[in-house]
Amino acid sequence: MEFRDDDLAAFAEHGAMPLPAATVEGHVERDGARIWYATYGQGKPVILLHGGLGHSGNWGFQVPALLQAGHRVILIDSRGHGRSTRDSKPYTYELMASDVLAVMDRLNVRKAAFAGWSDGACIALVLASKAPERATGVFFFACNMDPSGTREIEPSPVLDRCFGRHSSDYRVLSAMPDDFGAFVDAVSAMQRTEPNYTAEDLGRIRVPVLIVQSANDEFIKHEHADYLAHSIPGAAFILLGGVSHFAPLQRPDRFNAALTAFLAALDDEPEADERHRQ
Repeated sequence: MEFRDDDLAAFAEHGAMPLPAATVEGHVERDGARIWYATYGQGKPVILLHGGLGHSGNWGFQVPALLQAGHRVILIDSRGHGRSTRDSKPYTYELMASDVLAVMDRLNVRKAAFAGWSDGACIALVLASKAPERATGVFFFACNMDPSGTREIEPSPVLDRCFGRHSSDYRVLSAMPDDFGAFVDAVSAMQRTEPNYTAEDLGRIRVPVLIVQSANDEFIKHEHADYLAHSIPGAAFILLGGVSHFAPLQRPDRFNAALTAFLAALDDEPEADERHRQ
């Protein structure tokens, strides 16, 4: 029977499924922050990048499915999120993308697939744009790449439950557990002003990209996801029905099927330099 938590009641009470024991766990000191990471299993690497205000534990339903599919899974808490720290400098997606590269360097991972959710999707696409030689592909779920892509947020019990879970997790995981309000303000300031990719910027991306949109996304316009898929050369598009911005938690089997299929298709892709010679 398919697991369902459409109203996020289970997530609000318990969080996502607990993560398995890590193969490797550590921190990278970088540019005023201490970035937490963990790896699981062996195989072709896939890096999971969580959404704004969340942390890597929100991928609890995805890690076992990816391990079963034969992947080495790498989790990273974005700076200031979860177990990672930050200094007072403003958040930017490029700064957080550079943190990911620092973790890859620490782990001697030359190239990986990226799966990003919300802010994590933006970080992943920034990586594909700025460091394409490090990306085998990007699974881009539920984010915008310019301000026109966002909806007016309408309060709802689902959003309240998610925010409440983020708040309680922050108090448990953060080195500064009493600073949640300032943390939210800092992340929100970034989200109001970034990203600002033009169609021309998107047109220069040269790695395989899958744009994944939920039918009931609370934050991202459906037409913006269509625009991204049409603007990024060779990008594909999937619409997930019956779920919202929180699909990895609401219907993880449905989300995982799309993610593992994308990663399997990457295995059949020629390397970028080979594609360009053809």
